Amino acid sequence: MTKAAIDQLFDNFKNKKVLVLGDVMLDAYIYGSVKRISPEAPVPVINVERQEKRLGGAANVALNVQALGAKPILCSVVGDDEDGAAFADLLKARGITDKGIIRSQKRITTVKHRVLSGSQHLLRIDSEMDEPLTTLDRKALQNHIADLITECDLIIFEDYDKGSLDNEIITSTISQASKAGKITAVDPKKRNFLSYVGCTLFKPNLKEMREGLGIAVDPTQIKSLKAGVDKLNETLHAEHALITLSEHGVYYQSAKTNGKLPAHLRSIADVSGAGDTVISIAALALAAGLPLATVAELANLGGGIVCESPGVVPIDLARLKEEARAEGIFNNK
Repeated sequence: MTKAAIDQLFDNFKNKKVLVLGDVMLDAYIYGSVKRISPEAPVPVINVERQEKRLGGAANVALNVQALGAKPILCSVVGDDEDGAAFADLLKARGITDKGIIRSQKRITTVKHRVLSGSQHLLRIDSEMDEPLTTLDRKALQNHIADLITECDLIIFEDYDKGSLDNEIITSTISQASKAGKITAVDPKKRNFLSYVGCTLFKPNLKEMREGLGIAVDPTQIKSLKAGVDKLNETLHAEHALITLSEHGVYYQSAKTNGKLPAHLRSIADVSGAGDTVISIAALALAAGLPLATVAELANLGGGIVCESPGVVPIDLARLKEEARAEGIFNNK
């Protein structure tokens, strides 16, 4: 396929508005160098050189959606605190609307603090609440979703088990989306794993699938993977499944097709945020009408690309296009 034809395929993303629901957070980084051990305890002393905050969690999905050329509308709950204000500032700096963001006095904003010396990850400190939303906050979020869902082409659920999503919000949103003919794509976690009944695309990783179903799944055997998805669909009845398998690649399945793709050889710097990239690419590719096998190939490629960068970063669209063409992903599609 020619470069112009590939560009035209990716141009299909540009007209899409994507409602991103789930747990948002700040990814905070402290960079420095270690030259000595503390005299107070046998721990390294880091001399801070710079600090940085990035959008994380479901907000990183929004960044990936934006990087792919579509328009994200983020809908979530943050704390009415200093970190919540910093989160809003980062959204504004990135040109992403905050009209779906609720500032709650009953919660704190989730922050993942990472301490690094060079490329070495020394420590992570999490500030978070993972309790379910209060009745008032849940109602406010549901009202936001109902208002926003009509203007979007598809919905992505990005669940980090921090409490922004629960069974009531999930089922009501999927019901509204189904009635409106909207695609629903899910990146799940354990707490709500089996709540996404009737979704269009379900994308757990291998660990989440094993824990969510309570079964052993062998990532090297298609028969085992198919049995796992079949068991999953006894409850979920998802139209498509995409299972990320880390170094074993990805597995995809629908009523008409299934298959397994190997992982691309990469120089891995950081796997954080790879799942955010995979669900963003897969959801938009489905919405653009690409077949599931191609969706899986493209998402697999993008997830590997972001693993080569340290920290949580969105996909580089130009590089994704270049590698997709080099790999022949769109040939004969």
